[in-house]
Amino acid sequence: MLHEYRDVITHMKENNAANAHFLKIFDRHNDLDNQINKAEKGEIPMTDLELEKLKKEKLLLKDEAYAMVIDYKKEHNL
Repeated sequence: MLHEYRDVITHMKENNAANAHFLKIFDRHNDLDNQINKAEKGEIPMTDLELEKLKKEKLLLKDEAYAMVIDYKKEHNL
């Protein structure tokens, strides 16, 4: 997630600036990504509606994490 901001996210984690909420979002996003990939490969059964719901949740989490990363980047002139 947010590969183009990997350095900023690493900086957040190393400096304990990544709060629990950000880490929870980050972990949930990665979990959803794994579920979606497995569903698309046919490894786990899932309806189109269930898959769409997971994709929407993943996108919302990414948007929230992105906003947090951008705020941190601005605050620390990265």
